[in-house]
Amino acid sequence: MNRVPTGIPGFDELVEGGLPEGASVLVGGGPGAGKTIFAMQYIYEGARSYNDPGLYVTLETGLKDITWNMQSFSWDIKTLQDKNMMKIYRLNLGATRDPEQVQQQIEKELAIITKMVDSIDAKRLVIDSITAFGVWLSDEKGMLRHMLFEFANRLKETGCTTILTSEIPGEERNKFSAYGVEEFIVDGVVALYFTPPNRSIFVRKLRGTNHSKAVHAFDMVENGIEVRPKDEILWGALRQ
Repeated sequence: MNRVPTGIPGFDELVEGGLPEGASVLVGGGPGAGKTIFAMQYIYEGARSYNDPGLYVTLETGLKDITWNMQSFSWDIKTLQDKNMMKIYRLNLGATRDPEQVQQQIEKELAIITKMVDSIDAKRLVIDSITAFGVWLSDEKGMLRHMLFEFANRLKETGCTTILTSEIPGEERNKFSAYGVEEFIVDGVVALYFTPPNRSIFVRKLRGTNHSKAVHAFDMVENGIEVRPKDEILWGALRQ
């Protein structure tokens, strides 16, 4: 199996060197846990360190805020953007909540994403965050799960190795997504926890990978996230 190294120091040691090529991986966490930075770093390091073009799609955050966040880590994103090694796109589903209209808009946005992936021959893709779909989609979990499943399947057709972020309400240690359905439509689940002042990471599942089964500490440093693969945290120490 081909592996796609994330480039996040320490993390790839937990997953046999990287994510399975073409996989979709959910990165869940509460507010401030670091999931957006994890996803940004995956795209940035892919372009900078591995010559993998990447597309970062946001549903909630403005493009200026994303650029500012990246620059706060002294990441030279402008050079990579000028070389077509990375692009940032804000997905728009509009104001409607009608399921048919939402589905039509999703189809349009998927076509745009596919075109952008093709334009830079992207190998990496981020959707941040799929929690926002709950604003537009039905509250009924069956409908939500179906639409998210279809969306994830269409993303797989791009051939990219994809990270999707999701909010975990209340940072419950036994929850890995906002709606309880997201983890069933992906190939892997990574949970980030922030119990001040400590941060930790847990690989819940990852297809075809003998990943670490322990919770590990990580730090937010000058250049982004740095996982400490040799430092394990007791499961009971996480917030319930």
